[in-house]
Parts: sequence; structure tokens; C-alpha cells
Amino acid sequence: MSAVAGASVAVDAGARPGRQALRRFLRHRLAVFGLTTVLALVLACAFGPDVIPYGPLHIDFRARFAPPFAGPHILGADQLGRDLLVRLLMAGRVSLTIGFAAMLISTAAGTLIGAVAGYFGGWIGAALMRFVDAVLCFPQIFLLLALAAFITPNLLTITLVIAATAWMEVARVVEAEMKSLRERDFALAAEVLGAADGFIIFRELLPNAMAPIIVAATLNVARAILLEAYVSFLGYGIQPPTPSWGNMLNNAQEYLVSAPWLAIFPGVMITLAVTGFNFVGDGLRDALDPRLDRG
Repeated sequence: MSAVAGASVAVDAGARPGRQALRRFLRHRLAVFGLTTVLALVLACAFGPDVIPYGPLHIDFRARFAPPFAGPHILGADQLGRDLLVRLLMAGRVSLTIGFAAMLISTAAGTLIGAVAGYFGGWIGAALMRFVDAVLCFPQIFLLLALAAFITPNLLTITLVIAATAWMEVARVVEAEMKSLRERDFALAAEVLGAADGFIIFRELLPNAMAPIIVAATLNVARAILLEAYVSFLGYGIQPPTPSWGNMLNNAQEYLVSAPWLAIFPGVMITLAVTGFNFVGDGLRDALDPRLDRG
């Protein structure tokens, strides 16, 4: 019985930090709002276009510039008579896919570079971090536009270009965490026992650095969505007829006075997505760092 009780206490002790983090996250009202908004957007973009009776390329000339809530097109129609709601949701698929994919790539690249720089230090760490600093010297939007100008824009290339301009902050965060964890007793013990460098980095140190990595990854989704909107708005990103929130804004510029809803709705979607992910990132930062517990 005592062994069973001891095991139960051990399991409870291991699970308690996770429950405490969840409680801290749920107390963060903006984070809960952000998570609800993100989930609603993801579900709507994933399943909404299959429910709406119009396709994103379906043209109804009789409905050109139809205003919202005044006919069969719930949010109105664009300059060609295409249903605005279905195009917003299809654009959301594109923008959210780019956001998540660019986040995964940039987080993986930044984590690897930061982990190697922080663990080995010396000239290896100095060279890697000076490279990071050199890339950070360029304004991100100008670097993004310079890269985008030399590629054929499609979903894959835009994702890779955005990821190539978004990994540096992750690398700096991970490098600082690895330098701190490198001197902890468990890391020194693993080194004394003869564990390989790769084992120490990926099995001992990185799992203990996941909290700031998760927060940085969440914020990177918001940044990637915003960057995709930038480049598509300027004509270097996703090209029509494939919709994205950025190129929908671009196409709506000349109709701001006569049909403002063509620009308002994509702008609202971008705002909701970026704000939602930022709120979730703030909530995760507070939840995963007990020092920020506000009681």
C-alpha cells in the first residue's frame, strides 16, 4: 500500500506543474479570448468553404459590389461578383497555413542554431550569434521583400521566405537558455557520465528550454501571418486568383470609397488572427513562467 501511495504522490507531483500552468493560463482573460478566436478562425477556415454554396472562383455578375447582409451573399460580393465570405475563408486557409508552416520551419532552424551556439560557446557560438546579429541588422520587411523579389511566388516559396526572415529571435532566446542550462547540475552530471553532446543537447537541455520556445513559436505564427499580408498586399506574395487576406486588401484599394467592405473584412480577419495569437503567446509566457504568477 505504501508503494502504491508513494507512486500516486509522485504522479501527482509530476502533473501538478502542468495543472498550475493551465490554471494560470485560464486566469489570463485575454489569452482565453485569443485562444477562442484562433480556434474559431481555424475551424471556420477549415470547414466553412465546404458549407457555403458558392465557390471562391464562382462569378455572379449580377451581384457585383453587392453590400453585406443584403442578398444571398452574406458578406457581399467583390468587383467580379465573387462571394466575399467564401473568399475570406479560403484566404484564411492560405494565410493560416503559411503562418503555421513558417512558424515550424523558423522555430526548428532558430532552435538548432541557438542550441548549438549556446551549448558549445567559444568561437562556434560567437560565429553563429554574430551571423544572427548581422541578419537582424536588416529591417525584416525590407529583407523579406528583397528575397520575395527573386522568387516565383507560391505557397511554398512564400512560406520559406517568411521562415528565412523569422528564425533569428528564436535563436537568441534558445542560445540564452542553453548557456544557462549548460551549467546546471544535471547537464554537468550527464557530461561527466560520458553522454554525447547530441544526447545532452536534445535529451537533457532542450526539453528544459521548451517554455520560451513555445512562446516564441506562438508569436511567430502571428508575425508570419502579418508578413504574408505585407508581401501579398505589395504584390510579391500569393497571386490572384488564389485568395489571401493580403492580396484581397490589395485588390480592394481602388474601391475604398464605393465598396469599403471589400477592405474592411480582410483587415478584420488579419487583426483577429494576429491579435489572437499574440494574446495566446502572452498567456503562455505568464503560464509557463511561475515567476510571473500574479496570484
